[in-house]
Amino acid sequence: MPKKKALAGSKPLIGRVALVAGATRGAGRGIARALGDAGATVYCTGRSVTGKPSPYGRPETIDETAAIIKAAGGAAIPARVDHTIESEVKALLRRIIRVHKRLDIVVDSVAGEDPLMGPYGFLWQADLTNADGIFRQVLTSRIITAKHAALAMMPAKRGLIIEVTENDVIGGGGNPMAQAAKMAQKVLPLLWAAELAPYRVAVLAITPGFLRSESMLQHFGVTEENWREAGKKDPNFLQSESPLFVGRAIAALAGDPKVMDRTGMLVSSWELARDYGFTDYDGRRPDWGRHQIDFSVLPPAWVDLFRTGTDLEVRWLTTLVARTKKFKAKIPGAARSRGPRTR
Repeated sequence: MPKKKALAGSKPLIGRVALVAGATRGAGRGIARALGDAGATVYCTGRSVTGKPSPYGRPETIDETAAIIKAAGGAAIPARVDHTIESEVKALLRRIIRVHKRLDIVVDSVAGEDPLMGPYGFLWQADLTNADGIFRQVLTSRIITAKHAALAMMPAKRGLIIEVTENDVIGGGGNPMAQAAKMAQKVLPLLWAAELAPYRVAVLAITPGFLRSESMLQHFGVTEENWREAGKKDPNFLQSESPLFVGRAIAALAGDPKVMDRTGMLVSSWELARDYGFTDYDGRRPDWGRHQIDFSVLPPAWVDLFRTGTDLEVRWLTTLVARTKKFKAKIPGAARSRGPRTR
């Protein structure tokens, strides 16, 4: 996307310190850019650095992301961190607190495009050869990062932790390992939000819509300058969003003094755009939630699967709501509770 300067007077996050895990490319890069545009000092982490490119074979690096932010007038620090290694994450968080005396925002977008998550297939077709590695990279890394983010934020009784995931329903596509990871990325923030509510640390999951990541543009054989040409292959792509859009969603959340009202929720870029009024870099406001999806580009078997899956999910959630209400009624004082409680 064009490298535009941030607008003067539009820096509500000046003085804030943010960490974007997985800032190398895709949503992570867009989020890091948006937080930098909003005035935050952004630590850009990942494994891909200059001279040591992505294990996925991608050219993007965290150094490049930081350079883009700096070129737009922002403050960014690239830091090579393998988020599957707890000692590296712990050391980085200690460094941030030592240098800045605070940590306000942690966004985790690690392994969003890990090729091992990519192959679609039914349960009985699953290749489990790399299952342990997938869970370590896509899920364990998230738990490690959230743990140390929480420890850094709890003493100040403020902070925002966000898990970037895929789609705004419980289910997720891909192979069984990808499905498990994506569901966990949505449900764990709900559990963590309850644990961290007394410390006024908000935890959310967020999904972009149809994301025009570098790899998606490559898939369609287009660039950010002519991306609309891909609409000839898939009309749904015309409702796509740049990675900066979900970044602006997170910047809006970080600047909202009432963000605790949303803690535990699974939110989307398009819903937050409606609430906060931001647009994509080109002035568009893509709204995947209101988009009438053209399913003709998908195999009929997948359309049948989505139909059955959504029916079952509605039944599952409806039953779960009823059970949760019954359980809540048994908890002393729960009937009077209207939201996160503080000590």
